[in-house]
Amino acid sequence: MGKVLVLYDSASGNTKKMAEYVAQGASEVQGIEVRIRSVDEVGPSDLLWCDGLALGSPTNMGILSWKMKRFWDEVAGPLWGQLDGKIGCAFSSEGGWGGGAELTCLSLHLVLMNFGFLVFGVTDYVAHRFTLHYGATIPGEPRSEPEIAACRRLGLRLAQWVAFYVDRKEDLHPVRIRQRKTEEKERNQD
Repeated sequence: MGKVLVLYDSASGNTKKMAEYVAQGASEVQGIEVRIRSVDEVGPSDLLWCDGLALGSPTNMGILSWKMKRFWDEVAGPLWGQLDGKIGCAFSSEGGWGGGAELTCLSLHLVLMNFGFLVFGVTDYVAHRFTLHYGATIPGEPRSEPEIAACRRLGLRLAQWVAFYVDRKEDLHPVRIRQRKTEEKERNQD
């Protein structure tokens, strides 16, 4: 059974709410075990436990928060080489559109890549002009349906990748899912 950890830092509570939606999305894949932890309560054993990690941080001057950076430097640092090959993605809340959340996701990706994580973005649109190429990004608290859907879609895609790579569930590869949807749509049009 694949395991997904949703790890976040949250100053205002907005990133925590995003984390809860990401965890909901990951829970949609049958057989995936999901844990959600704040950076204040997570330990090395949680990182070793997971196969996939959704990493979230509020945007602090366009990059990850100091608490999240300190965690990776001081707590996770001794795990160097032991996390290689796990799957990771990112999410961030920001003060307003254009506040740097996509840059924060990229800085989270860089941390994950340095530890050997395979990172990904999502090309799916969850609403008109609303996508999550670098991860889920939300100005403030996730309230609208597209904002919530972006968080859930990120968690869902992470769980699908974990199910594919770890549990060998070929049918959950995103390309296979897209092919089935296209075939179904074509059948329904006939």
